[in-house]
Amino acid sequence: MEEEQYVATSCLGADSHPGATAAAGDEGPHPAIAGNLERRVPAAAIDNDDLVGGLLLTYRVKQWRKQTLFVQGRDDYRDHVSLRESGMSTARQWPRTLLFGSALAGASTLFALNDPPQGRAAMPTGQVELLEAMVPQLQAALTDGTVTSHDLVSMYLARIDAYDQKGPALNAISVTNRNALGEADTRDAERRAGAPRGLLHGIPVIVKDNYDTVDMQTAAGSRSLAGWVPPDDAFLVKKLRQAGAVIIAKSNMHEFAYGITTLGSLFGQTRNPYALDRNPGGSSGGTGAAIAANFAAVGMGSDTCGSIRIPASHNSLVGIRGTQGLASRSGIIPLSSTQDIGGPIARTVTDLAIVLDATVGYDPGDAQTAASVGNIPKSYTDYLQLTGLRGARIGLLTALLATEPADAEVAAVVRGAVGEMKEQGAEPVDVAIPGLSDLLTDRANGFLMIRQDFKFDLNAYLAARPSAPVRTLEEVLASGKFHPAVETNLRNSQAVESRDTEEYLAHIVKRNILREAILKAMADNRVEALAYPTIRRKANVIGEMQMGTNCQLSANSGLPAITVPGGFTADGLPVGVELLGRAWSESQLIKFAYAYEQATHHRRPPASTPALDRR
Repeated sequence: MEEEQYVATSCLGADSHPGATAAAGDEGPHPAIAGNLERRVPAAAIDNDDLVGGLLLTYRVKQWRKQTLFVQGRDDYRDHVSLRESGMSTARQWPRTLLFGSALAGASTLFALNDPPQGRAAMPTGQVELLEAMVPQLQAALTDGTVTSHDLVSMYLARIDAYDQKGPALNAISVTNRNALGEADTRDAERRAGAPRGLLHGIPVIVKDNYDTVDMQTAAGSRSLAGWVPPDDAFLVKKLRQAGAVIIAKSNMHEFAYGITTLGSLFGQTRNPYALDRNPGGSSGGTGAAIAANFAAVGMGSDTCGSIRIPASHNSLVGIRGTQGLASRSGIIPLSSTQDIGGPIARTVTDLAIVLDATVGYDPGDAQTAASVGNIPKSYTDYLQLTGLRGARIGLLTALLATEPADAEVAAVVRGAVGEMKEQGAEPVDVAIPGLSDLLTDRANGFLMIRQDFKFDLNAYLAARPSAPVRTLEEVLASGKFHPAVETNLRNSQAVESRDTEEYLAHIVKRNILREAILKAMADNRVEALAYPTIRRKANVIGEMQMGTNCQLSANSGLPAITVPGGFTADGLPVGVELLGRAWSESQLIKFAYAYEQATHHRRPPASTPALDRR
């Protein structure tokens, strides 16, 4: 019962969301209405020759008075856009089909936009319902002048207002950006001046609450940091802003990222939008729930041991943990400097690839990222290939499928996913890694590195930011401002006296041995990726322990892994299939994940957060 009280606790009221009163004040220009018209929009208008070779836009206009825009994406990417005008006889309708084809740097993708499915509510002029809309679709609408960034931000804030503290009360959002509409206006002005920055220009994004943001609270889900605003943006936040993205909100997270169910003293418990009595995964569960519920176009998380991939799995999303050093850790409140890495969580592989292009690479302030130089392709979108699985040998890592009878439900979904890959031309083979269990475990259940890093890394982060309300982990504990569920982890880390020990150094060596064992097994079996469930159990009921994580394989080896929707359990809970590759093979993993995603279209939006009725 005590745990249930924490679930109900929230330090963020519904009236604190600017979206409650935000309105789309700038409708922006709309295309002229004409019958049976197709016209091309120059690719130069997007100013991103890495991704968009050209856009062919079509609109179907049904009624001619009070225009309404639908942007309704679907998993098969034959999306629905309809400009409707209510208040007129249906006899006066001009069908006009809009297609936009996007030459995704070598991968030809055609998006057909037709009528929204029946039951979708009409929206007033300038309003956009964004269910499942992809970044290229939104960018096409922005470029064509159908919608403005101001409109998009307003619509996403309205969804946050409707569903985060009301209705299903997902409790995914820590704070919204009071400057978001102003920033969107600036992006719109830049676009009108002919200076868009790329495919994220004017696109709303949510970032996890451990990313430093100069204009919003950064608290890592803890009351000990409540109200604190850092003096600078995290490196990845700077890159997003430089790319033209609008950071509209920060998402809740498991306190200090020290868990996988997303609860914290600052906010209580985040709910899974697919089953409100279940956890959303963690520690980036707020981002996972928010992106699944269409609170923004894409989101950012951090992964120390599954914190991007588990929320992706539990929320029918795509998430990637890059090779250690692919993306900067600067300005992200640390859990373990050895294993921390930031990265995107998205509804599609396409959107994930676009965000990777904008965020990865060398940061002079993070020496670990120097290893990425020469290992990043011109664009990850070059690998969005429908035939990407053809001829690929995929190793099914059977040891990670099921270790207990309760794992069988998810294991069956993942086996089915590997079978679907075979249907797309992949050659699956069973793979075993000798001694894997011993390599993944230690006296802290595989989390010894995190336990031993956390105090020293957090203290160093706080020491570099004198304005923070606490200066050390010891002060956090003394304040009492933390969730009881994380107390044991915090105290275990505080008890570590030094990292200069034989045990710590032995664990570093063990990480290298694990990596070599993985690579040897891949070489011996001639496979290009290993497949296994991200987590062997479906999302558990809130208040109960979440078991079954396979996070250590990627996190402890430093090798990259991508999670993609693999289907659902019989009771409708999402299951993710994870693909792990060799160092710096993110492009190949994206190729495999994209081909699988396009062939199966497993993702579907949660029923708890439907389109808003704006009539």
